[in-house]
Amino acid sequence: MKKKSSLIRVNSIGNLIFFLRGQQVIWDADLARLYGVETKYLKRQVNRNNEYFPSDFMFSLTGEEIEILRCQFGTSSWGGSRYRSFVLTEEGVAMLSSILKSRRAVLMNIRIMRAFVRFKEFLHKHQEIVQRLEKLERQFEQHDGEIRAILNAIRQLMNSPGPPKHRIGFHSQ
Repeated sequence: MKKKSSLIRVNSIGNLIFFLRGQQVIWDADLARLYGVETKYLKRQVNRNNEYFPSDFMFSLTGEEIEILRCQFGTSSWGGSRYRSFVLTEEGVAMLSSILKSRRAVLMNIRIMRAFVRFKEFLHKHQEIVQRLEKLERQFEQHDGEIRAILNAIRQLMNSPGPPKHRIGFHSQ
């Protein structure tokens, strides 16, 4: 049986890092894949050692955030995990290597830390772009509210009875 290549480029790890709630995070399922373990094993180890993971190291995803991730990464449509997914921040990933005691975990942790550093460097170099994106995001949120108000006004106009119709012809009073 052929063994999968254990080499994963830092660039591909960088694609797994995303912003959520103002922090750089990696999804638990992606971490499990990187460390070569099942997601349920990773979650079990994290839950058994929850004192290592305060809320600024790890947090659970809301239902809406899970849906966004499913759309973004194309996860299974049958419902996925029975347990709430979580994400780990850079600090949480650093703590993860202390509970997953394998050579692969240590090597992968080094690569992930390097990816986080490169991601931060990229953001620092392109801060102007990030600020423009944030400005656009705020504008879209504002426009979304305005568009909703317009659509609601149109619906009200469609549902309200129009002015009474005038009959054509001679009418006696």
